[in-house]
Amino acid sequence: MDNIVDDLNNAYQEFVAAAAGVLEAKESSGALKTAVTDAALENFKQRWELFRVSCDKAEEFVESVKQRIGSECLVDEATGSLTGKAGQAAPTSLPPISAVRLEQMSKAVRWLVIELQQGSGTAGGSSHPYPPAPFDARFSDDAAQ
Repeated sequence: MDNIVDDLNNAYQEFVAAAAGVLEAKESSGALKTAVTDAALENFKQRWELFRVSCDKAEEFVESVKQRIGSECLVDEATGSLTGKAGQAAPTSLPPISAVRLEQMSKAVRWLVIELQQGSGTAGGSSHPYPPAPFDARFSDDAAQ
């Protein structure tokens, strides 16, 4: 994470320096288009692109961390591993499920979302290559299916 922040900071500093270089070149040329102003503008454009790439990388990192934290919280909540931790809310009335079963259900939901997005969700059957998770009598939610 420190590397991402350092890269973003460096790209920003170079971008600001390039912007200042454009202003200085324009001022020294009397606002006329010259080879110096063209070079300053090209440097500015390159630094802008590098700064955007750094921002995209930082945003991807933040999104991946958000997803990982969300997944960990979901697994903790579903498996009941939050019970007994200091400062945590009281457990819900829902019985905990196994992390394996949670993953199976999550995959099934992802495939359904993909099918619906592609417009291929049919009432008659599923077109994805992975069959739904098999019935497991250990889990009461399977018995209702």
